[in-house]
Amino acid sequence: MVAKFAEIGVAQYDAELDLNTRRYNRLFHQMRLVSQELKQRTGDERRRLSALYKHPNIQVRLKAAIHTLAVRPEEARNVLKEVADETGYPQSGDARGMLRALADGRYVAE
Repeated sequence: MVAKFAEIGVAQYDAELDLNTRRYNRLFHQMRLVSQELKQRTGDERRRLSALYKHPNIQVRLKAAIHTLAVRPEEARNVLKEVADETGYPQSGDARGMLRALADGRYVAE
């Protein structure tokens, strides 16, 4: 499941580069299904996605951090800060937005 999550993240990155919103949206849904499957497993196995915190693809790191906020909040926030400090757009902007939403209480990890 972790490898599938990473594969989807790389595909999302490519879809964004190609400005292929339709493909990105399908991949977004697929990623959510993988995350939900992991969450439903005994002990909430989304924590396994933390193995992707050092993945070479910025989109994979961003999404792994977002999807582990509920189970590894401190580490996930650190990854979001790292991504926010990088020059990869739109991921760095997305990470900054997520950090603001967390700070403001507009996003609550589940």
